Amino acid sequence: MAPHAVQDKPLLDVPTLAQRLDGPRPPVLLDVRWRLGGPPGAGTYRAGHLPGAVFVDLDRDLSAAPGPGGRHPLPAADTFQAAMRRAGVSDGREVVLYDEADATAAARGWWLLSYYGHNAARVLDGGYRAWVATGQPVVAGDQAASAPGDFTARPGHMPLLDADGAAHLARHGILLDARAPERYRGEVEPLDPVAGHIPGALSAPTLHNVHPDGRFLPEADLRARFASLGVPATDGTSAAGARDCGADVQVGSYCGSGVTAAHEVLALTIAGMPAALYVGSWSHWVSDPARPVATGPAPG
Repeated sequence: MAPHAVQDKPLLDVPTLAQRLDGPRPPVLLDVRWRLGGPPGAGTYRAGHLPGAVFVDLDRDLSAAPGPGGRHPLPAADTFQAAMRRAGVSDGREVVLYDEADATAAARGWWLLSYYGHNAARVLDGGYRAWVATGQPVVAGDQAASAPGDFTARPGHMPLLDADGAAHLARHGILLDARAPERYRGEVEPLDPVAGHIPGALSAPTLHNVHPDGRFLPEADLRARFASLGVPATDGTSAAGARDCGADVQVGSYCGSGVTAAHEVLALTIAGMPAALYVGSWSHWVSDPARPVATGPAPG
């Protein structure tokens, strides 16, 4: 049984990060700014980034190519390992990821590093915007060459759902849909060929996990939010359908393609509520016309 790679406190605030960057062994910084539909995050990185940060492309480095597995499938271990080594990631050295503000993209990198066995991956709360707002330094231009890391990708350290596992949790546990409410209800679907949600899933938009400035709600508020959705406290019961990790979870999350769902898992982790991720998410679910689809505000 693979242990969780995630540590107790996956978030760092700006003062703590600034202090650690001045320490004898500063963390590796990964800039994961990304926006669905563009523009590419590399241009934003060149316009300004945290000193020493390395840009990581979500579509290229944190996902496999789109296909039957969804729009952002899980990257193969060797591919992800190579990308992280190029970025300077090593085993045993803290990694801090950030995006523009709300951690949507950074959470995807955090989840992948944790899933592949890195036990010191963290997210900068409030991202680049919070860093700039406190007057911390930024630099512009292309990144300098970084020394390669020695990270070894070892899959199975976070609970992972396939379609059958997601369907099971929707019926017998808690499956949270992290998309916008109108997509959950099936009123609009800008990206996938079918609108709606997995029958039995509950609407839990990730927008409700953060303040307007992108920082996460306090731990107690997140716990109350998820408890109101029926998320149970950890009780030692393994989630049926979760594979690759024997995590004691009864909760799963999905979104359109496994990006914002990772943000949901991060929020649940902050709240002390372990959760599994359906990486393929809706884009994988609807690739099989035999899978049922529900619409409307009720779980279905």
